[in-house]
Amino acid sequence: MKGAIGSSEDSVTIAVYVVPRAPRSEIVGTHGAALRIRLNAPPVRGAANAALIAFVADILGVAQRQVRILSGHTSRHKVLGVSGLSRDTVRRRLTHSMR
Repeated sequence: MKGAIGSSEDSVTIAVYVVPRAPRSEIVGTHGAALRIRLNAPPVRGAANAALIAFVADILGVAQRQVRILSGHTSRHKVLGVSGLSRDTVRRRLTHSMR
């Protein structure tokens, strides 16, 4: 997970690989240098992106407006930006929630 979490000027970045239409939403490990996240949402009309933002915000304990997709809106490979938390806090909370 070390390579999945970085930082930019105003936020912590998280590289993710999304698997939509899963039985439940969960972080299941890594996929290369990204976190592998299964989502219980279809990749239709932004449903998976909205579910991803809600899921990550809930895990990190922040408002959904603090999590945004920086790149990969139409791809399984995405980079998220999280504002208001330190890199260490993000790493700790994500590690705690992994299966």
